[in-house]
Amino acid sequence: MSEQYDVVVIGGGPAGYPCAIRASQLGFKTACIDAWINKDSTPAFGGTCLNAGCIPSKALLESSELVHRAQHEFAKHGIGVGDVSVDLAKMQARKTEVSKALTGGIKQLFTASKVTGLFGTGKLLGNGQVEYKSHDGQTQVLSAKHIVIATGSEPVNLSKIAPFDGDRIVDSWGALDFTEVPKRLGVIGAGVIGVELGSVWSRLGAKVTILEALPGFLPMVDAAISKEALRHLTKQGLDIRFGAKVSGAKAGKKAVTVEFEQDGKAQTEEFDKLIVAVGRRPNTNGLNAEAVGVKLTERGFVQVDAHYKTSVPGIYAVGDVIGGAMLAHKGIEEGVALAEQLAGHHTQVNYNAVPSVVYTAPEIAWVGLSEEQAKAAGHEVKTGSGSFMASGRAKAMEQAAGTIKVISDAKTDRILGVHAVGPFVSELIAEAVVALEFAATTEDIALIMHAHPSLSETFHDAILLVDGRAVHAINKPKRA
Repeated sequence: MSEQYDVVVIGGGPAGYPCAIRASQLGFKTACIDAWINKDSTPAFGGTCLNAGCIPSKALLESSELVHRAQHEFAKHGIGVGDVSVDLAKMQARKTEVSKALTGGIKQLFTASKVTGLFGTGKLLGNGQVEYKSHDGQTQVLSAKHIVIATGSEPVNLSKIAPFDGDRIVDSWGALDFTEVPKRLGVIGAGVIGVELGSVWSRLGAKVTILEALPGFLPMVDAAISKEALRHLTKQGLDIRFGAKVSGAKAGKKAVTVEFEQDGKAQTEEFDKLIVAVGRRPNTNGLNAEAVGVKLTERGFVQVDAHYKTSVPGIYAVGDVIGGAMLAHKGIEEGVALAEQLAGHHTQVNYNAVPSVVYTAPEIAWVGLSEEQAKAAGHEVKTGSGSFMASGRAKAMEQAAGTIKVISDAKTDRILGVHAVGPFVSELIAEAVVALEFAATTEDIALIMHAHPSLSETFHDAILLVDGRAVHAINKPKRA
């Protein structure tokens, strides 16, 4: 006899566990199944983000940035620390502790919200049933009115070019668990994951070469901002090569030999370790989705409508597995929105106001359209760029590098996008998200008082510069 639930969520990552919690809060009897197992063989909720992605990478980024600052910035503050040593094992242990604290917190939230958390796999059986198989092999059938697929994504494996071997050639998870700093590190892919991981190990002493097949850096970011960000990262020592198309990688006992073509010339490089960071693909392994009638797209994503309904009544999907921006916060919002829709609420996720962040130093963040995208969409645009060089707070922090750029519609004054590189722009971008969500104009933000001295003043300056109204920056000449 099957166990009866109102909602069964398959996947306990950033899309799945919030969906389960919110569903339970709304009165649904809810279960959440998650298959994640860490390398120490312990199961955990939180998916890739908390266990092998967002959180552990940010822990290492923070630690490595402190190393870099101690080596290169502290002396400017009058702080002498002598030779800076790195205990990588302790750094890695701290990273793991941070992740475990958060994944353990999900279990506590499940208990408090009366969600039944189940470690193991979920398989669609059709007719509102899910086969739950625990990690020790025991099976049970769960029945539910609503079944939610939130199985996330996994790193793309270039199996024919640079197959993962777990040692020399690794994915993003493996790159977070190095036990020693490689002298020569190669990275395939100069996207968000590639540059973040490259930054970590570069700060800790690795010579990092990033091979990117595309001709430019972060094409989704405003051209002026991506150009400035690239300049800062290159100055820090990252060797980023564009138009470099990798044709093969062979792991030996002591090194990885990588073959690639750049500018029409065949080239070869040797690295101690190679990270493959060329994107992520939907994880539907073992789900039995197509067998029960759930349609997938050509790229393997679960096909859904505007209300996250699949082709099978009673089965829904949210998060990375449905495509779009593969971001934890996007998955969270989708999971919560779906739970509320199941309860009859009217909810909507605004996909035009999804922030993105690269946690390098300086950070890169953006929301909405770039100037290039806005023009391509037919907007007549006006822009303003505020520099952190003019920020008293940034100078006091010894981090006065970067720019915030505002893109607005010249006819309506409505803000279309904000793109930035600089200190803590991961936090500053939230104000821009609010502005887009409320359809704010540049004048709306110009009238808002910002604390002095603060980094947020740079956003205010950028807003004022759109119309040549800044008093703490040199205004660009007005158009005729």
